[in-house]
Amino acid sequence: MSGDDPSEPEPSGASRVLVSDRQSEPMVSIVRSLVALAERTLAAEGQAGVELSLSFVDPDEMTALHERYLGESGPTDVLSFPLGEDGLLGDVVVCPQVAAGNNPDRDAELRLLVVHGILHLLGYDHEEDGERAVMWARQATYSGVPAP
Repeated sequence: MSGDDPSEPEPSGASRVLVSDRQSEPMVSIVRSLVALAERTLAAEGQAGVELSLSFVDPDEMTALHERYLGESGPTDVLSFPLGEDGLLGDVVVCPQVAAGNNPDRDAELRLLVVHGILHLLGYDHEEDGERAVMWARQATYSGVPAP
């Protein structure tokens, strides 16, 4: 899994996905597959060789981020923080506890949210119907989960 050991060389052109798990939900069984999904999504979007941070946080931390950066109260399921400099794509922050409330299949929801966050980092949006259709189609293709 990318990000496991910084001394391991990355394959040429491969993206690097760094994981930070700062919450209490057990994630061991799915983290590896989410990293692989992120790598496949980046490759499919022509983003070889970039670095992405993928963080899993508890509702309190997500609430603080949501309020600080978007001015909205309460936790949300996913936030994206683009960097776009020197191969650093950005950060995708996911709250598994909120995700579990969105969909009884938590793992499917996590796949959807990871892809959703990455697509936002790449400039996709869902404010207008046409943009939403494109983004939702890509989400479904990459995550294997139909969009809401």
